[in-house]
Amino acid sequence: MNNKKILENKLFLYLTEFFAGMSVMAVELGASRLLAPYFSSSQIVWTIIIGTIMIAMALGNIYGGRRADKDPDPGRLYARILIAALWIAAIPVAGKYIILGISAVLVFAVNSNFLVIAAFAACMVVFVFPLFLLGTVTPSLAKYTTDSLEDNGRIIGTLGAFNTIGSIIGTFVPTFVTIPAVGTSITFLIFAGILLLLSILYFVSPGEGEGTSFRGGKKVIAGILIFILCVIFGHSTSFAFWEDNLTFEGESVYNYLQVKEDDRSVILSTNVLFGVQSIYMKEDTLTGMYYDYALAAPFMSGVRDKEKMGEKTKVLILGMGSGTYATQLERYFDCVDIKGVEIDERITDLAHRYFELPKSLEVTTYDGRAYLAAIDDKYDVIMVDAYQDITIPFQMSSEEFFTMVKEHLAPGGVMVVNMNMYSEDPQDLEAGSINTYLADTIASVFENVVTVDVPYATNRELFASGDDAFMDRLLSNAEAEEDADLKKLMENTYASAVRYESTGHVMTDDKAPVELLGMRQIDLIIRNEVDYYRKVYDNYGIRGLLELL
Repeated sequence: MNNKKILENKLFLYLTEFFAGMSVMAVELGASRLLAPYFSSSQIVWTIIIGTIMIAMALGNIYGGRRADKDPDPGRLYARILIAALWIAAIPVAGKYIILGISAVLVFAVNSNFLVIAAFAACMVVFVFPLFLLGTVTPSLAKYTTDSLEDNGRIIGTLGAFNTIGSIIGTFVPTFVTIPAVGTSITFLIFAGILLLLSILYFVSPGEGEGTSFRGGKKVIAGILIFILCVIFGHSTSFAFWEDNLTFEGESVYNYLQVKEDDRSVILSTNVLFGVQSIYMKEDTLTGMYYDYALAAPFMSGVRDKEKMGEKTKVLILGMGSGTYATQLERYFDCVDIKGVEIDERITDLAHRYFELPKSLEVTTYDGRAYLAAIDDKYDVIMVDAYQDITIPFQMSSEEFFTMVKEHLAPGGVMVVNMNMYSEDPQDLEAGSINTYLADTIASVFENVVTVDVPYATNRELFASGDDAFMDRLLSNAEAEEDADLKKLMENTYASAVRYESTGHVMTDDKAPVELLGMRQIDLIIRNEVDYYRKVYDNYGIRGLLELL
């Protein structure tokens, strides 16, 4: 057994337990951020992360206990901690490439549940091994700290307390401090450095009769050199490593954020590999996206009629983003009073910085539903655009939520909801898609519901009102529109609007399976997109696929 004087003070062992617990939780939270741009940050992905980490920890507990009984050498434990530290430090260097590699292989091999299988495989490859090693800490330390049966209960309890306190701190620090301040990559490096330091302290500490010499010099030197290389190559916060022209890339408490700019527009993407969540047009033009069709809501509430009488149209935007809808409203209407609600303050900051959102426009940093519960104001238009990743926050998809929205609409008021990932796939329609559930839920609250497809996109706009005349107002107000492009769009919107007939799928606060529905929807979209490439591969092999790409 390798006896070290540092182990004579049990505080070092307790601190080992403390920092091991802290690092496990920090890695778990970092895992969610590393996976989010590729698989989303939905409850399903969190379930996969938690499940795989629990598997790793359980196996580590079993292995650590057996090794401690068979070979009670603390040096082996701290060697495992050293290896875990270096593996965690290497995650920012190689993790995102491994995730993309796994996804590229599975996308052609899996016909259903792609996101679930790919996320699980990525977690197993990237995170299970280091957390398995950290799982050996508790049973090993229990062996080293227990001197007799008389005090083993107290010592095991103290170890458990240090682990729990470390886990608590490891939960809060990454979420509220390191990830927003320095990003996910450096967060991994920080906690890897803490584990590395623990190992170094053990190996450089003198053993009995050794003076100041130590046996672990080679391990320490190799560990430090590898860690330095990981710091050099892994400090970048870039997830979109194939992009070289991003205006901004960073993270907030809630999201991974990208801002991309060209001569015509500025685009915001959140938690997605590709896609557009908000857009700002540098010229005074329509966006060509669903925001344009959502402009029908003010017409439905009689915006031009109110302007003639000198009245303002009051608009509330739940899910303000970078302010695309607000910007378009101000461009095309003179008498609008706009309020926005956005839970991510960092997005609001980016909106002011890159998207020309006026400082005078009121934006409240709050959850949309909580905001409705806190106010008594009524609005002519309420826009709900609260999609997060591939799904909707369940609390903003239920019958109870839309009842609250209806109660905050003025007479003749209109709610507009952006529904993403719309598909005409027969399998999707038969099973009941997330948009079917959402539209059915809205139809259970509002008497009048119409939908409008957005061409060349997977978006569908839904308009709902308690007033039977809202579609007539759309046409009459559009006829008075002076902007030719907007007038034509509104007339087309009127012509293409379809009255929605419910199929009875209603979501409530108690039961709103939005994560499962969203995951199934994105699987269908991925399958349809990949079918073409799969056929090329089947006919021409890997060479034909590479030539196409």
